[in-house]
Amino acid sequence: MKIAMCQTNPVLLDVTANVESTIEKINKCREEGADLIVFPELALTGYFVGLNYHKAALQMDSYEIRRIAAATRGTAAVVGFIEESQSMNFYNSALVAVDGKLLFAYRKLNLPNYGVFEERKFFASGKHIKVFRLFGLNIAVFICNDLWHPSLPYLGIAQKADIFLTLFNSSEGSMSDEFSNIESWEIINRFYSRIFGIYNICVNRVGEEGPEQIRCGVSHNGDTSFPDAFRLPEVAKSYHFWGGSEIINPFGQAIYSAKKFQEDTVLGSISKDMLRRKKIVLPYLKNDDPYFTHRELGRILYASGEKQP
Repeated sequence: MKIAMCQTNPVLLDVTANVESTIEKINKCREEGADLIVFPELALTGYFVGLNYHKAALQMDSYEIRRIAAATRGTAAVVGFIEESQSMNFYNSALVAVDGKLLFAYRKLNLPNYGVFEERKFFASGKHIKVFRLFGLNIAVFICNDLWHPSLPYLGIAQKADIFLTLFNSSEGSMSDEFSNIESWEIINRFYSRIFGIYNICVNRVGEEGPEQIRCGVSHNGDTSFPDAFRLPEVAKSYHFWGGSEIINPFGQAIYSAKKFQEDTVLGSISKDMLRRKKIVLPYLKNDDPYFTHRELGRILYASGEKQP
């Protein structure tokens, strides 16, 4: 299977421009033979959307989403965006479209709400880990902080996932001076590939967002008059998204890497034979028993008369 990682620099809150750029990249990657094209988290909006999140949201039956789905004829794509449900909840989501058809939107489950991150203020949490099948392989989608909650990747493995698609927006300096986002993502991406024996396709974005971009950003309806109340008070400086998208093989080795701090599109091939080889050589999950996990969780959470630590 041929994979394209599209490491983009979205224009903050300019959904129209980002949709056009996304469709252009899908068309180009399809022409170059890509079977699956992966974009970063919130590729259609940018990250620091603040209280303007609802202005940049799209419903699954919106014209923009239908255009992106139609562009996947002859290929497949996963694209991060802000989803508005029919019940008017808003989600940090990733649409999955295959051969012109929209399959579903994966909704981020583990929403950060600390430091510069305020996603839980704006978004509802998803409810399911969904897996789709492409070219005989099972593919699970995760968004950024989902991978920092180990039970979520395990739920993908319990559904026999062969591939993780990890969409994220990671910037320098957004945590603390003692914490390197670049180093931490390199560790976590390799960890899951090596332990679970899966391909991990990790797509980050690039670009800069800060007070000036947030103040002067353009919403998809062209409105530029954002009062200060619509800004994130924590965003007092500019944040540089570092890119470095990677495809990690089942042995935990980076086999394709994108540039750091600049837009890039990288095409690479993955092999079902490599997945098979890892299961033979290092069958870590051979005796995994999700029923045991289920029983233990039931005991821990619901056992009557037992005092838990």
